[in-house]
Amino acid sequence: MTTRSEWRDDVVAMIPALRAFAWSLCHNGSDADDLVQDTLIKAWANKDKFEPGSNLRAWLFTILRNTYYTNVVRRRREVRDEDGDYARMLKSPPTQDWSVALHALQIGLAQLPDEHREALILVGAAGLSYEEAAEICGCALGTIKSRVNRARARLLKIMDAGDATDVMADGAPASDAVNSA
Repeated sequence: MTTRSEWRDDVVAMIPALRAFAWSLCHNGSDADDLVQDTLIKAWANKDKFEPGSNLRAWLFTILRNTYYTNVVRRRREVRDEDGDYARMLKSPPTQDWSVALHALQIGLAQLPDEHREALILVGAAGLSYEEAAEICGCALGTIKSRVNRARARLLKIMDAGDATDVMADGAPASDAVNSA
């Protein structure tokens, strides 16, 4: 059984051979030194997995080789962009606007009277015809059309769309007619 210092000395003695093997893979001194360092860190962290009496050189070279090929695969997925030119070209549309609009829609829908919200969701969101929505709600076709129209106008007003009016054709506020629909 080897002691901790003997194991360390054996690993340190392998550094020149590891560095030569790393250079043969990388063809760059700096990358080879980084690869050897990664190998030594992994070997030290996993020294309990090394079986005494087995070939330390083969074990270390296997760690180095596997680390190298793992890095090669990782680099294939990466884009070299030292100057940031590629990153500047990448754009993603902002998502906050949509989440704000969705939140405003949820708040607006919650403020609608139940029968107006129901009619708007059946026709606008579920895609049902006015006739189908009227049948589901158990009311006349004209009532569903009125509810959907008022719900849309009120929702636009709530959401601050600016072009919606909550005023009926005769000039009376729609809120006067809400209970009649």
